[in-house]
Amino acid sequence: MDLRIATCQPLPEPDVDEEILLDALRARGIAARMAAWNDPAERWDERVPTVIRSTWDYIHDLPGFAHWIERAEGAGPLWNPARIVLANLHKRYLLDLEQRGVAIVPTVVLERGSHALLATISAARGWNDVVVKPAVGAGSFATERFRSGAFAHGDAHLAALLADRDVLVQSYEPSVEGHGERALVWIDGAFTHAVRKSPRFGADPERVSEAIAIEADELVLGERVLEPHAAELLYARVDVARGPDGAPRVMELELVEPSLFLRQSRTALERLANGLARRLS
Repeated sequence: MDLRIATCQPLPEPDVDEEILLDALRARGIAARMAAWNDPAERWDERVPTVIRSTWDYIHDLPGFAHWIERAEGAGPLWNPARIVLANLHKRYLLDLEQRGVAIVPTVVLERGSHALLATISAARGWNDVVVKPAVGAGSFATERFRSGAFAHGDAHLAALLADRDVLVQSYEPSVEGHGERALVWIDGAFTHAVRKSPRFGADPERVSEAIAIEADELVLGERVLEPHAAELLYARVDVARGPDGAPRVMELELVEPSLFLRQSRTALERLANGLARRLS
């Protein structure tokens, strides 16, 4: 059984799960290899299944990446499926979740080329601490926090982003500093574990905990978020933070290329490898 694991070249940061996933797949008789989505020498029209993993530079060539997604699925099975991946590339999906009644971190979506001031946005919503980030982003690319006293500085960052991309402005959740942002990992039909993520801005490195249990209300929220897609997904990650009322809210829903923190959970690693083996058979 052959399998391509989609990555990019060069990687913006190491994928610490790459080797252990390759080993787990090879132990199941799967001839898995890394293949960069943006490698012009790669034969993406060959009928070989593909699982998306570390394609973390797609944010700099969204049209090219969208074309590659359709090309890869046209040649062979793609996980996650193209329809779901394409719908998850732009973080306006948060507003779709909100329309479904899912609690999200309060979010405003601004279109490329528009003009906005953080003070105006914040005054209308009672915010005094905000996060500004690209609406199509990975890692902490161009993500910055601005308190009310620094909104003028934040406006310059916002304007620079809006010059060539859509942007999110969100309220900053203080709970990420104590309870922490929790990344809930879901693989092949079930949540496996969570990790606590430290706040990350700009060029900050990612800092995560060992595996922790998913709390009951987080699990309820995560299952509600994934319910419409669960039958089609191989993997997902639901990042949550607690709001002022103590209830969890969705910060991001990652269905494209999320880190799954496989080193923190042998169960998650085995579940992913088994899920791929079953699909390939």
